[in-house]
Amino acid sequence: MTNQSRRTAFKTLLAGAGAASLPVLPAQAAAAKAAAACPPAAPHWGRGIEGQRKADRGDGTYVNPIIAGDHPDPTILKDGKDYYMTFSSFFSYPGIVIWHSTDLVNWAPVGPALKKLLGTIWALDLCKHDGRYFIYIPAAPDGKPWSIYAIWADHIEGPWSDPIDLKIAGCIDPGHVVGEDGRRYLFVNGIRRVRLADDGLRADGPVEPAYQPWHYPDDWVVENFAPEGPKLLRHGEYFYLITAVGGTAGPVTGHMVIAARSKSIDGPWEHCPHNPLVRTTGTAEPWWSRGHATLVEGPAGDWWMVYHGYENGFRTLGRQTLLEPIEWTSDGWFRAKGGDLSKPLPKPRGGKAGPNGFALSDDFSRDRFGVQWAFHDPAPDDMARARFANGGLEIKGKGTSPADSTPLTCGVGDRSYEAEITLDLVGPAEGGLLLFYNQKAFVGLGFTPEFVKTWQYAEEQPWARRPQAISSVRARLTNVDNVITFHYSFDDGKTWLLHGTRMEVSGIHHNVFGGFLSLKLGVYAAGGGTVRLRDFRYNALAPA
Repeated sequence: MTNQSRRTAFKTLLAGAGAASLPVLPAQAAAAKAAAACPPAAPHWGRGIEGQRKADRGDGTYVNPIIAGDHPDPTILKDGKDYYMTFSSFFSYPGIVIWHSTDLVNWAPVGPALKKLLGTIWALDLCKHDGRYFIYIPAAPDGKPWSIYAIWADHIEGPWSDPIDLKIAGCIDPGHVVGEDGRRYLFVNGIRRVRLADDGLRADGPVEPAYQPWHYPDDWVVENFAPEGPKLLRHGEYFYLITAVGGTAGPVTGHMVIAARSKSIDGPWEHCPHNPLVRTTGTAEPWWSRGHATLVEGPAGDWWMVYHGYENGFRTLGRQTLLEPIEWTSDGWFRAKGGDLSKPLPKPRGGKAGPNGFALSDDFSRDRFGVQWAFHDPAPDDMARARFANGGLEIKGKGTSPADSTPLTCGVGDRSYEAEITLDLVGPAEGGLLLFYNQKAFVGLGFTPEFVKTWQYAEEQPWARRPQAISSVRARLTNVDNVITFHYSFDDGKTWLLHGTRMEVSGIHHNVFGGFLSLKLGVYAAGGGTVRLRDFRYNALAPA
C-alpha cells in the first residue's frame, strides 16, 4: 500500500480546519478499513510486542535493523554464549543502556549503566578483562574539554562504578585492546593510541599516532575524512583494526568501513586491499551512511559485522543497528557478504533466540528510567522533579516551554505508530505531548489550565491557541510515515477532538539540526505546578 493510500484512510479526519467534537476511530481501525480495499504486502519484518517491528522473521531469517530506532555507534562484547551491546546515549539520562542477546538477532535491555551526568555521551567501548567489565566513555561534562572516562562492574547487570576521568584529553571513540606484550591500550580518533595502566583506570603513557588510515579517492562524495571509531580484534596471527572514515552523516555516500592489520600492536599497519568493506553508494539503497563497525564471532563460529546506518526516508529515527555476515578470505582478510540489506538474511547458526525488545506501554507503577524513559540534557537535580505517586509519574514543572523544561523522552523504532497518554495538571502547571529532537526542534500540543497550545517549528503558534478549561486531558499522537496527527479528549477517551494542524517532520534530524540525535516521543512539564503522567499506550502501525 502506498503512503497516499494510507493517508486516504484518514481522509474523513482531514475535513475540519479546526478541532471537531466527534468520536474518531483509532488509527489501527482506520488502517484496517483501508486494508479491505488495498490488501497490504506480506510483512517485511517480524512483528513483536505491541506490533513493533523486529528483525527475527521466525523462519530462520532476519531483516535489519537488529535493534530499531536510535542505537548508534554499537559496541559489542561476546562473553561466552552471551552477547552484550551498548550505544552512544548522548543527552539521555539515565544512559548507556546495555542490551543482551544469545543469537545476535533478538535483543532485550539489561539496564542503564550510567546515572551520573557527564554531558553528551559519544561512541563507547564495552569490554571484559580479567573477569571485570569496563565501559570507556568519551564525554565533556560541564563544558570541559573532551576526555575519556571509565566505569567498571564485576557483573554486567551492575552495580557500575561512578565515572573515573582517565585524563586522556581531546579524544573520542575509544577502542580497547590487549597487545602481544600483555599491556592494555585504547585506540582513539585520529587514529591514535594510549597505553593504560594494568587496572585499566588511568593512562600510562602519552597519546601518540598509531595508524594513518587508508584514504578514499578525492572525487568521492563524503562529509569529511574524520577517521574515528577504531575497534580492534586479534584473530590468528594478526591484529585487525576496523575504522570509520568519511564522516558520520552528511551525504549518504560518506560514512564507510575500512580495515588494516598488523602482527604487532605497534604496527606497521597494512591497508586492506579491499577497502572500503562497507559503504552506501547511492540514495536508492535501503540504508544510508553505513559505518562504525565491529567484528564479532557468532554462536557457531561464523563471523559478523555490527554497525549503524540511517534508514532511507527515516533519518528521524536516528542511526539504527545493523548486522551483516562476513567471511574470512584465503588472503587473511575478510569481506562483507550481506548484499541488499533490505532483504532477509539467514540468521547466525547455533544461537538460541531469547527475548526481543520490550513493551513501551507503561502504567507508571514501576521505575523504567534509563531503559525506556530519560530526561533530555538534565541538570543535576532534574531526577528529583520526578516521583511515582497517586497512580502515575508526577513531574514538577520547570521553565515555560518544551525548550527549557527538560522533557522526558522515549525512543521509538517504528516507521509508523500511535501513542496516547493522560496528563493531569496539578496547580499552575503546563504539560504536553511532543515529538522532540532538541530544544531547537520539536512539535506537539501543550495544555494549561486555560488553553490548548500548538507547538510547531519549536515555537508556539499563537493563532492556534484554543481557550479551554483543563484539569486532565488524554492526548494521542499518530505518526504515519513522518506525518503527524494529534487528537485529544477531555472525557478519558470517550470522544476525541481532532487537532486542526498536521505536521510533517521528516526534516527533523541531524543533517539539519546537528547533535546526532533522533526524534523521540516526549512529555514536558512546565510552570509552577506538577504534571501527572498516567496510562501511556503505544502501538506500532503496520508498514505500508
